[in-house]
Amino acid sequence: MKTIVAFDFDGTLTKKDSFLEFISFCKGKTKLYLNLPYMAIVWGLFKLKILKRQYAKEAIFSRFFKGMPIEDFNTAGVAFSKTIDNMLRAGVKNKIASYVAQDYKLVIVSASIHNWIIPWAKQNNIETVISTQIEVDGSGLITGKFKLLNCVGQEKVNRFLKMFPDRTHYKLIVYGDTEGDKALMDLADESYFKYFE
Repeated sequence: MKTIVAFDFDGTLTKKDSFLEFISFCKGKTKLYLNLPYMAIVWGLFKLKILKRQYAKEAIFSRFFKGMPIEDFNTAGVAFSKTIDNMLRAGVKNKIASYVAQDYKLVIVSASIHNWIIPWAKQNNIETVISTQIEVDGSGLITGKFKLLNCVGQEKVNRFLKMFPDRTHYKLIVYGDTEGDKALMDLADESYFKYFE
């Protein structure tokens, strides 16, 4: 029986939220700071249950990236890999290496954006990424919307099982750090909450 290890990304493998860090990396700290009031209002509306998480996150994403050529966005995602390395929690790379040595299938299941996780994942022998995907128009420009649902909570389970449907054919180990990971952790044979320091 093969073993699949599924990692959440932000807060589990990293110390910081990669969404905010990528905005700062790609658009600059000044633009990020100038938009903090807007972001606080949007996130406040989500906390008050006036906006759904999906729309709140799309609104913030759109604020910074709507109209950006996807090629430029992807190039920034590749360059961001070095920043991700500096954000990792202690022991992450050693744990990944130990699982690779055991020939386990490694997967990242994250609410963060696919385009900046993929380059880092591939550099670290993680071939599969299940995450939030962005919409691009016919001209290759980012629309500011998500192509699929924000990959959090039950959506993590739905997307994971779509890719790995037969639970009798593999053992599942899951690492997470928030309520948004709980549904996938409940599916697991073995789970670790806030494992890395």
